[in-house]
Amino acid sequence: MRVFRGFSRPVPGPTALAIGNFDGVHRGHGALLARLCDVARSTGLPPTVLTFEPHPREFFAPASAPARLTTLREKIELLGEAGVDQIMVCRFNAEFAALTPDSFVTRVLVGGLRTRHLIVGDDFRFGKGRAGDFALLQAAGATSGFAVEAMGSVTVAGERVSSSGVREALAAGGMERAARLLGRPYIIDGQVTRGQQLGRQWGFPTANLRIKHNPLPMTGVFVVEVGGLGERPLPGVANLGIRPTVGGTRPLLEVHLFDFDRDIYGAHISVRFVHKLRDERRFPDFDALKAQIAADAVAARAFFKL
Repeated sequence: MRVFRGFSRPVPGPTALAIGNFDGVHRGHGALLARLCDVARSTGLPPTVLTFEPHPREFFAPASAPARLTTLREKIELLGEAGVDQIMVCRFNAEFAALTPDSFVTRVLVGGLRTRHLIVGDDFRFGKGRAGDFALLQAAGATSGFAVEAMGSVTVAGERVSSSGVREALAAGGMERAARLLGRPYIIDGQVTRGQQLGRQWGFPTANLRIKHNPLPMTGVFVVEVGGLGERPLPGVANLGIRPTVGGTRPLLEVHLFDFDRDIYGAHISVRFVHKLRDERRFPDFDALKAQIAADAVAARAFFKL
């Protein structure tokens, strides 16, 4: 898969294109990407995605922007798994936000991405002041030589699939609901780093991942499965948060793997959140924290029937 930064240089050839933020790459995104790949196969064009960094809402209102479901790396990996061959990541800054709808079409869609077939969500808006809509895209496509189609919403168990719905499910501890909307368990991945090694001293060694999601989409203690360390995911229990009892201030993901004793510092792993056990909280002392960690491990083992 090829990743292009910005639209100053055109992609190598004409494309079948989908546009979106794709935060979480949920089942609604999956339906759009499946349609993109169908079009790509029928036209012989490479399936290509245009996405933005940062999320536009982070640019316009950083203080109230929603928690990200995926980092840029995670999003790119998920788009690749969905069959995308090319991704153009456009820096969403003041210059980009000031593009008129006509300039967006001319400079980005036609000049940068050489679009021949475009697929967008049915609520897609673009250009300065969100002035561009589907009707404008259709008119521009008729003039510039690309077809345009819109994808409707996807529902699961009567619920419209959306990134905001996934965020609500995660914040409420609804891992099962989040998995329904995503089409898979919620995942955070990253590189294992060295921590304070308190868990090892207490008999519960952990793999620590520094978290780039800020703010976090959720916090707490979870039953997890970890990929990247063998042919099958490994069961474990994890704490995601700032660890107030030990004076933590930065988000950290700590994962204790059951019946596992390998040195995995530097490994890139993916942590799948299967079930929430409890909220993160401050304990009066380390003894109380150690007792709760042991109880969490017992509860997670019971979940897996280990």
